[in-house]
Amino acid sequence: MPKRIAIVEDEAELASLIEYNLTRGGFHTQIWRGTEGTLKGLEQWKPDLILLDVMLPDMDGFELCKRIRQSASLGRTPVLFLTARADEVDRVLGLEIGGDDYMTKPFSPRELVARVKAHLRREAMDAGSEAQSIGPFRLDPAGRRVFLKDKELELTSTEFNLLEFFLTHPGHAYSRDQLLEALWGEQRYVTPRTVDVHVRRLREQIEEQPDEPRYLITVRGFGYRFEDLQ
Repeated sequence: MPKRIAIVEDEAELASLIEYNLTRGGFHTQIWRGTEGTLKGLEQWKPDLILLDVMLPDMDGFELCKRIRQSASLGRTPVLFLTARADEVDRVLGLEIGGDDYMTKPFSPRELVARVKAHLRREAMDAGSEAQSIGPFRLDPAGRRVFLKDKELELTSTEFNLLEFFLTHPGHAYSRDQLLEALWGEQRYVTPRTVDVHVRRLREQIEEQPDEPRYLITVRGFGYRFEDLQ
């Protein structure tokens, strides 16, 4: 079945343009205007990825993203922000509240479709992988779940991808650019600052003391290393 892409965008012309290009790309789409009832509609439709405008009529997209992350049925669904706000502080805020990606208007519809495919491709690659134990962690790629000492972590799609990469590549230091290449590949439009934001969010879940990490270590002047737990 075609993957479902939700378009939460109140600009009718832009929403139609996005819908047209995604439909041509083989996706099933549905548009919401970001008004009251949008969250309930998304929960009922259960999209595979959500394109979310930041500036909506009834609430901003950041607030809606927070509610999506608290939803039992949508909590793990990738969220890609669409916004006219180009400031780094807005990009960082969007990632910190649970967004997986960020595109600044105006953008190329072809780039948007490519990025949607990149996010969904990574999830599809995990579908046939077997679960494995790595130190106190249990990685379940097929279910896209990670457990720490039998407690399931509440990860966004991108947080799962990043933690999966670290767990399967322990003991090796990676620069921010190397991590971006590993997770986003050729279709990456984000900055090295993005990695820092996701690392901070991961530490808040896996570290007893996030400011003094035991697992996910900062390599000063370079990047990050995940401790070898074997």
